[in-house]
Amino acid sequence: MQDGAAVTGLLIAGASLVAVNTTGNAIYDPIGSIIVGNLLGMVAIFLIQRNRHALIGRAIDDHDMERVLHFLRNDPVVDAIYDCKSEVIGPGFFRFKAEIDFNGEALVQNYLKRTGRDEWARQFREAAKEKDNTGLLKVMSCYGEEVVTALGSEVDRLEKEIQEIVPGIRHVDIEAHNPIGPSP
Repeated sequence: MQDGAAVTGLLIAGASLVAVNTTGNAIYDPIGSIIVGNLLGMVAIFLIQRNRHALIGRAIDDHDMERVLHFLRNDPVVDAIYDCKSEVIGPGFFRFKAEIDFNGEALVQNYLKRTGRDEWARQFREAAKEKDNTGLLKVMSCYGEEVVTALGSEVDRLEKEIQEIVPGIRHVDIEAHNPIGPSP
């Protein structure tokens, strides 16, 4: 298509130059330029219409999206899914994004199962026996840091499993969502 338009444009430009030289009238040169410009504009419009789907950012097909959402809905650490989106980023490659309300209790239970709940219970009991709260605050800070790290590990796990479900998903963006909204 583009090659045909280029050859046609050359023929029109050549014909307009021949007309100028034959007749001595310079009007044929701008007329030829206008015709070539219109031809190029029509080719551009045709190509935009034909390739619009690639320019506008389509979503992955419904079947693959439903497979990913089914996985997320059935994962114990996921309470709810908000603002789920996908986008084609190349031939057969996709981006997936979701905001997730995590089940904090399931997340903590998974973490304690992996790291040993008895050790944390012992540290909390010992810190609570102290006269001031310094030890307890330190244990609570360490525990909070570990829970945040556990959340990061769960996000990484979900991202990896989503990419296994739909191998074309190259980029997964999971964000923690608070359904209550930001803290005051």
